[in-house]
Amino acid sequence: MTQQDRASWLPSALALLLLWAPGSWSLSGPRTVTGTVGGSLSVQCQYEEEFTGHVKYWYSDLHKKIVETTKSKREVRRGRVSIRDDPANLTFTVTLDSLTEEDDGTYMCGIDKWGPDPTFQVKVSVFP
Repeated sequence: MTQQDRASWLPSALALLLLWAPGSWSLSGPRTVTGTVGGSLSVQCQYEEEFTGHVKYWYSDLHKKIVETTKSKREVRRGRVSIRDDPANLTFTVTLDSLTEEDDGTYMCGIDKWGPDPTFQVKVSVFP
């Protein structure tokens, strides 16, 4: 590969990488949310219109899915955590109820799609 070939290839490769990078402009939300023990908190994640029909999910820093939407239900509850997709507003909301200090940590909003999933990291802080 000549120097000129490399120069013309690099911008295309960089653009493709940015399009495939998880969380690159496809999904956004708050960087941090806070709550108190016994209370609840909600996280609203915004997505682009192209992801309207996709499964949305919430997972922990241990890369474990906690709750996800399904194609047949727009709202799903699993234990103290629920997720609700609102395609009309291009958002999904995750609610954590009956907070404990163990809920404190890093989580991700995500969208299930072919290729790397768009994700967005959220720091949850729970105070006594």
